[in-house]
Amino acid sequence: MKNLLRLIALFVTPMLAVATATESFVFFGTYTGPKSKGIYRAKFDSATGRLAAAELAAECSSPSFLAAHPSGRFLYAIDERADATKDADRGVAAYAVDARTGTLTLLNEQGIGSSGPCHLEVDATGRCLLVANYAGGTVVSLPIATDGRLGPARSHLRHAGSSVNAARQKEPHAHAITIAPGNRFAYAPDLGIDKVMIYQVDPAAATLEAAAHPFAQLPLGSGPRHIAFRPDGKFAYVINELLCTMAVFAVEAKSGALIAAQSISTLPTGATVQRGQSTAEVHAHPSGRFLYGSNRGHNTIVVYAIEAATGRLTLVEHQSTQGQTPRHFAIDPSGGWLLAENQGSDTVVVFRIDPKTGRLTPTGQSLAVPVPVCAVFVAAAK
Repeated sequence: MKNLLRLIALFVTPMLAVATATESFVFFGTYTGPKSKGIYRAKFDSATGRLAAAELAAECSSPSFLAAHPSGRFLYAIDERADATKDADRGVAAYAVDARTGTLTLLNEQGIGSSGPCHLEVDATGRCLLVANYAGGTVVSLPIATDGRLGPARSHLRHAGSSVNAARQKEPHAHAITIAPGNRFAYAPDLGIDKVMIYQVDPAAATLEAAAHPFAQLPLGSGPRHIAFRPDGKFAYVINELLCTMAVFAVEAKSGALIAAQSISTLPTGATVQRGQSTAEVHAHPSGRFLYGSNRGHNTIVVYAIEAATGRLTLVEHQSTQGQTPRHFAIDPSGGWLLAENQGSDTVVVFRIDPKTGRLTPTGQSLAVPVPVCAVFVAAAK
């Protein structure tokens, strides 16, 4: 009997470990107000695509964008309502993550010397946090201590200029800052000046400086919002909020320069941008074969196939997000699932990703989350 139990344990224990390894926590950033109180979390199983009910993880002010530390031990959140003229000690917050329960514990808050933070990212070494500030038109870098706490900002770089859309482009609006594969260059799409600003990153010093080729120009009136890279780092994709286009760039490995290669609409063939329509998020699939972008107003995820040699895009489909205003979406680390956050209808909808075609299929799951505008995966404890 003992031998039988040992035999059962020999086979069951690895199976349990494999099953547990598929689980992660999804943390949702929101806009706080009558519906939301802060950051929410839900358990996700990448083996089945099952997303559990969401619950409040941390009460805080408008944590509209989140970033996870590469170790999975810490989570960082902006406070989009922060105003540097009034809130010198606010702007970004650091949390410790309990990998078993998903509980968040506030470590510290740090001022960023600018107003309207809207996006942030942690470098691959986990030593530097970068923040883009929409209202201030700036990008900022902060050091991360070994305990996850944030130190005072070390770089504070202001963009300059304007563009042709009088309502949206009177001044710089840094809308994101994203570090390319290789961890050497950071790219900041600026909606107000129709440029992607390019910076060199020094993770050890937690600093930024202008690259030798300091920016890439977009067509006037584009309104560049976010940028994504193919996993091999050879191509970059900029989603343009105002014109609803996707710009393709080849990335020069040594200098980080962006070389224009293609521009394609995010809307169906022949469609023009209607009042209330704009783009939001962009992500490349972990396989490097597909690209996804979100259309607000049109309320779809656009799916493209990526040509291996040139990085150019071919339209695959438009999939309804089954909700209103998909400000953000996230692809789980396994590449099997896409979670679309519908800001306007307080839902997160789960889609299965076809590994051969990239097409999205609704799973029937629609999770209630108040005003969801960001989602970040963090591995759960095994």
